[in-house]
Amino acid sequence: MKKYEVVKKNTDFNDIINTGKYLKSYCYNIYYKDGDALYPKFGIAVSKKYGNAVERNKVKRQVRSLIDSHKNLFANGKNYIIMIRKGVKKLTYAEMEQDLVKLLQKGTLDEKN
Repeated sequence: MKKYEVVKKNTDFNDIINTGKYLKSYCYNIYYKDGDALYPKFGIAVSKKYGNAVERNKVKRQVRSLIDSHKNLFANGKNYIIMIRKGVKKLTYAEMEQDLVKLLQKGTLDEKN
């Protein structure tokens, strides 16, 4: 993820979460809303209840890597907030990837219908 692809402002986070559409799974809540950029923007959120800072930073790093490797599944011009749930703790990296890809494919099918 490049710096310009990041949603940083708290007001933007709240706007996307409160007024956007969402996809939910055991591991992720993905909120998305149309944005003004020509490329997708991302925000990653992990609750303090998830664990200590080391664990939270590790899972954020892993999700950033997943986003980079599967950018083709994200629609251009949308802003995404990916909230990581406690269920991710039990999964390996490959299982995290599989769950994220399945959730995003479900979202693209819903958008087309």
